Amino acid sequence: MTDASSPTLPDSVTVIRHPLVQHKLTLMRQKQTSTGEFRRLAREISLLMAYELTRDLPLEDVAIETPLEPMQAPRLAGKKLCIVSILRAGDGIMEGMLDLVPSARVGHIGLYRDPETLVPVEYYLKLPDDVSERLVIVVDPMLATGHSAAAALSRLKQAGAGQLRFACLLAAPQGVSVLTEAHPDVPVFTCSIDRELDSHAYIRPGLGDAGDRLYGTK
Repeated sequence: MTDASSPTLPDSVTVIRHPLVQHKLTLMRQKQTSTGEFRRLAREISLLMAYELTRDLPLEDVAIETPLEPMQAPRLAGKKLCIVSILRAGDGIMEGMLDLVPSARVGHIGLYRDPETLVPVEYYLKLPDDVSERLVIVVDPMLATGHSAAAALSRLKQAGAGQLRFACLLAAPQGVSVLTEAHPDVPVFTCSIDRELDSHAYIRPGLGDAGDRLYGTK
């Protein structure tokens, strides 16, 4: 596996190595982990990821009154976040982030891969009207080939999003390369960069199909 200390890792990529994140990811990888447990772990780990993703949000001082006296205290400045889920598995990551930032706006983008051209095709897009004024965090559990994620980011830029970050549980080296080459301006956050993609575009060692494991489907 590659980690954040690798000399080949682009500067725009951050591997979140917090012990709780790594522990929960190990539990998610195990094939015996049940659907309910997998879903709970995804929610918990995404909340911890959101902490890392938002550590540099701007603050402003405002006047408040505590039970004892008035004071100037910091709060988030400007528009709140927008979290955009790449359907369907992205919802499993988005929910945990909303636990931490419940006032965030939500968007969805749906993509499928054309079986002949293998090009991502958009079938659904719903975003807040003021997406251009918000920091947009795009979430998908897996960054495998990177083509769908790159297409989603391109579409969001076309829709006016100017501040973008991408978050996933696992990434393959190929996916990181594709995404960072297509969008060098977009910071990428992941919990692990695994060894490789196999011939079926599954991340190895990975954790299986995240959508199937989240929703109990095959």
